[in-house]
Order: sequence, then C-alpha cells, then structure tokens
Amino acid sequence: MTALPAFVTLHNAHTTLVFECKGRVPTLLYHGKPLQAGTTPQMLAGLSTRQEAKCAPVIEPPVALVPTHGEGFTGAPGLEVSGEADIWAAGFSLTQVNSDELQATFTLQDESRGLALIISVVLDAQTSVCTFQTQLTNHSRQAVNLHYLNAATLELPASVSAIRGFEGRWSNEFQTQDHDLFMGSYVRENRRGKTSHDCFPGLIAYAKHSDEQSGQCYGYHLGASANHKLRAELMADGRRYVQFGELLLPGEVVLQRGESYQSPVLYAAYSPQGFSLLSQQFHRYIRSNILTHSAQSAPRPVHYNTWEGIYFDHDEKTLKALADAVAPLGIERFVLDDGWFKGRRNDKAGLGDWTVDKTIYPQGLGSLIDHVTDLGMEFGIWFEPEMVNPDSDLYRAHPELALHTAKNPQVPFRNQFVLDLTNPEVVTYLFKVIDDVLSTYPKIRYIKWDMNRDVNHPGNHLGKPAMHGQIEALYSLIDKVKAAHPHLEIESCCSGGGRVDLGILNHTDRFWTSDSNDALDRLYIQRGCSFFFPSEVMGAHVGPRHCHITGRHLPIELRAAVAMFGHMGIEMDPRELTEHERQVLTNAITLYKSYRELIHSGDVFRSDDDGLNVSFGYVSKDKSQGIFSYNSIKETPRTTPGRFYFHGLDPEKQYRLTRVWPETLKEYSGSVLQAVEGQVFSAQALAEHGMQLPVLFPQTCLIYTVTEV
Repeated sequence: MTALPAFVTLHNAHTTLVFECKGRVPTLLYHGKPLQAGTTPQMLAGLSTRQEAKCAPVIEPPVALVPTHGEGFTGAPGLEVSGEADIWAAGFSLTQVNSDELQATFTLQDESRGLALIISVVLDAQTSVCTFQTQLTNHSRQAVNLHYLNAATLELPASVSAIRGFEGRWSNEFQTQDHDLFMGSYVRENRRGKTSHDCFPGLIAYAKHSDEQSGQCYGYHLGASANHKLRAELMADGRRYVQFGELLLPGEVVLQRGESYQSPVLYAAYSPQGFSLLSQQFHRYIRSNILTHSAQSAPRPVHYNTWEGIYFDHDEKTLKALADAVAPLGIERFVLDDGWFKGRRNDKAGLGDWTVDKTIYPQGLGSLIDHVTDLGMEFGIWFEPEMVNPDSDLYRAHPELALHTAKNPQVPFRNQFVLDLTNPEVVTYLFKVIDDVLSTYPKIRYIKWDMNRDVNHPGNHLGKPAMHGQIEALYSLIDKVKAAHPHLEIESCCSGGGRVDLGILNHTDRFWTSDSNDALDRLYIQRGCSFFFPSEVMGAHVGPRHCHITGRHLPIELRAAVAMFGHMGIEMDPRELTEHERQVLTNAITLYKSYRELIHSGDVFRSDDDGLNVSFGYVSKDKSQGIFSYNSIKETPRTTPGRFYFHGLDPEKQYRLTRVWPETLKEYSGSVLQAVEGQVFSAQALAEHGMQLPVLFPQTCLIYTVTEV
C-alpha cells in the first residue's frame, strides 16, 4: 500500500492551500497568500500545535473537510446519516490521496459500516478560485438515509473576524449585511425550492477593517439552485470555520447498496487586497470556466422585453408597433414575454399548455417573428416550464403531475402549482412542447426561462420529497433543449433574482437579476450581485419613468446609466417616450455598445459604500482603458461632496479623462467638470488624490472614461 502524504499542497500565482493528512481525516491547514519556497507545511503545522486545555479533550477532534460524529466533533457535522445499528456514528479514515499542484482527491473509508467518502478539490490555474465537492457511496448491505453531506467544511484563519452575508426579498435581492463572528453559529437555511431572493448561498469572511481595495478576505458560494444550508461558526475553543451543503428534506436521499450522492460544488476564492480583487477572481473564473462565449466572441445583444410595456395585453399589431418603435433605438433582441400561449390572459390560467394562442395569433407567431427579424433584431420568448395553472388543459387531465403531499392542501401562490420533474412523463412532455415551439419557429434564439413560486409541498409521484431530484431533472431538461437547438441562449429568471447561482449558470447564459427596474434599487442589487457574478450575466433593463414596483419617478439619464453596467435592455412601452427620452435612450445604447466589451471583460473596482452614492469602475486587463460610474443617491450632509477615486489603473501610466455621460448637465456653478475634461493625469493622481466631486442633485450619474496616453 502506498504511504499517504503528510501534507498536500495546491498552489498557483494567486493562492496556496495546504491540507494536513497526518490524522485520520484531511483538514485545511492553510489557505491564503502564495507561500514562499522557504515556508514548508511542516513549519505551518508546528506553529499550529494546540495543547490539552482545562476541562477539554486531550486531543481535539479536527475541523475536517467532512467532520463527523465518529470523530467526536462537537461543532456542526458535515455528514449526517442514519440506518440500522450505529450507522449514524460513521467515522472515516483516509485511505488514498491523488494530487498534483492544482487538484487533490481524498478517498476515505469506514470499512466497518461500508461507507466511502471522496472529496475532490480543484484549484483553478488562472485565479484563486478553488472548488470543493464531496461524494458519499454506500457499500453496505443496508439502506442508508442521508440527511446532510457538506460540500466542504473549511477552517478559517485566526485573522478572520467578520462575515458579510447576503439577504433581501423579491425585487430587492443581494442586500449585504456585515456581522462580527461571535461564539456560536451564523446559520442560513433555505427551503424555498429555489436559490431564493432572501438567502443567497454565498458568504464573505474577512479580517476586520478590510475594504474594497485592501485587507484579507475569502469568498464562498455554493452552486445550489434549490435548498441549501450555510454556516459560519466560532467555536468555544477559538477555532472558526465555514460549512456549505445542500439542505435535504427528511427521507429525500436514501442510498441503497452501490448508490452514491454527490454534493453541489462549493466555490471558494481568496484575496489579499480587498473585496474588489475577490470579485475579480470569481468573475475571471466564471468567464473562463462556465460561460460558453466571451465579450469578444459574442457581444451581449441589447434586449427589448415586452413585460412592463404591455403585460398580458397581447395583440399582433401592437407588438409589431413595439418592434417598430424599439428597433431605431438600437435594440438587438426582442423578447416576447408572458401571454403568448393558450388561455393566458392573466396569471390565473394557461401554464402547462405551451401552444400558441390562436385567438391572438390565428396564423401563429411566424408573422411577428418575421417582422422582428426583418428589422434586424433576434427573437426571444418566455416560458415557465416547471409550473402549471389549475386552470389549464394539462392540470385538468393530469392533476397528479404536480408536486403535492397527500391530504395537505396546496399553499396558494400566484395561482400555480409546481410540476413534478422527477416524473419522467413530465419531463418528456415538457421537452416535446418546448421543442415543438422552437422547431416550428427556428428563428427563436432565446428563452427567458422563468420560475415564479416557492415549492411549498415538494412531494413527488412516489410520495417522497423531491427537491434534489427536481433540480437534477431541471438541469437535464435544459441541457436537452440546448442540445436540440445549439443556437439557443437561455436566461435563468425566478421572479427576478430568485435563482441566481453557479449551479444553474452552468446550464444557462444569464440571469434576470431582479424584477425591480427602479434604478436606485438596482444600484445596490447589482452591486451585491457583483461580489460573485460578472456584469455580462446580470440582466439590467431601463424601466418606465414611473417605476411599476416602487412608484418612483427617476430621470431617464440615471435609468439608462445604471442599465449600462449589466447586460443592457429596456422594458417599457416605447410609445410613451418623449422625444428627449427617446434621444437619451438611443445615445445610451450607442454608448453601451461602444464600451460593452470593456464592461463585460474588464476587472471591477468598487468604491466603499458611504451611504450617499454607489461608485465603481471597470478596467481592461492591460490597464489601457477604464470606465467609471458615480451615482448620487442622497444629498451630501456637507456643502460639497467628497472625492471620486479611479481605482485599478497602472501606476506607471498617464490617462486622459473624459466624461461620456450624461451628455448635458445643469450645474449651479462652474466646477471640476470643466477643469478636468479631456485633461491628462497620472494614475497616482487619479487613484490616490482623486477627483473632487461637483455639487449635483441626488439621483444624478456621471460616467467617465480613462484612456492611456
């Protein structure tokens, strides 16, 4: 038998991870800055030596990658199982390690109970992102009930003392909340059957006083599209850790002999220089490893979505008029939202009956699609395949196809139920009806794939809880649709940002970030989302001047400026635009097209939140250009606001500063705007001295570009 290594080291230019394998189970000994050649794992282990404390174990149970009851760990176990006899007390021993500089696979066995764990760790070659995934296999003669298996439990450095969590609600996703680590557990559990608006499976752990441009921090995100659980705990003995895994319902996973369960993937990244660099690591990883095309290979087309323009009031003549109105603005993709299929005059009927409504489109969608494409735009369409209305032909014929639990009334939610995707009959039906539409209208290039309710009764056709199988079936269905129609792009929408995660993004192309098109809300929603996700996957639309969700009236200049820094689109009735608004939108879309490659490939540099404005920039990889946005939210409490700092530039370079938005701006008096326009400044002056901000009305945006000279 090959001797096991005492340590396993993963290393690249951005980070080093050291796993200690001297005990029964592997533990994370070090995660942080790249170690120098003179720093050995033995040194780190020696310096980490802990002693027997008063009224404490002689030897502490380790914070293992999968801590168990069998090790006597008194924190949160990473594995919870039950079955006959003492299967619950499973304890593992490391039996095999396969590793190189960028990956490690740890195999652990509990031979007496017939269980095996495989922990897979992969460090990306180009970023600090490292992925963790754990698999449990049952080799015993008895069935094993799996209650929980973490993707990983990772011990945190002693320097980490605070966490940033993500919360929110419908139309106000990705709100951040900072907390000091405390003795006990910060725990978030989600049982909504979707990633959720209020419990995003992500966390940032950091050293106190870290900010956007400085300080040591760690980011963690579980690629789970349904139920999940995360924990950050400071134990009484001073050790601290984070733990992520899928939240399984009672009896949801039962492993028979030879069967396995695999956790979702945990994505972990490290930054020695603040939150912006941490985000850059995630963005680069996603662009290189998950997205199927780049800003250079396929620019993200500007959308027009019909939803807030007409809602369910579909009429072919009206829709053609909308297309005529938006095409001259520079729109590149026209998306027909909810309301096109049989019986769908409101949200009370029709879901499940995915055939074109002949009362609205007697000749089908062909004429509308041809009209749109003749105007030079792509055509997209809305589906909500996972749902069914009770008022539908499908449900009337087959009510048993909906998820439910016997003798329990369904929880009312948007007049719809959830279809049971663990039933092969349902998936076969859904693929056929979607494929029929796409095959009948091959010019459709895009699906907005929506999901508009929680899963309150996730019981399947076998009476078993279904969420784990439901999501696996969803991924497979999406993959099958895309394989049959390789030209197709799919958006993950879930009443806005209710299913935003790297699990679903591995199968789709962008997110609808939020149902709120209110530009002020969107600044914080998009800011929060940007901690993990790059701008090109964040759908961002210019909404109506009177926001349908918040009731606010916001200037077109601000609404357009905020939408530019995502995957831009518009969502309104364009026939209501004034001539001024039409011109501003046209100019904004032109500006977006000029800089979308930079915005969708550059590195993000956020400014720290002062409660008065949201400011950030994107800088090209070669530091030759950048685009920066200052968005005033509240009026300054002083007579004059502070300064804007242009982070991320090459300190050896000089840059020309140009204001590109808005085109016209009323000011109380002459200001810095006139003094700096078109002038050349050193990167040091721009980043460290900064530009004095002018006195402006709240809800005003300034966009500047910097170009190397």
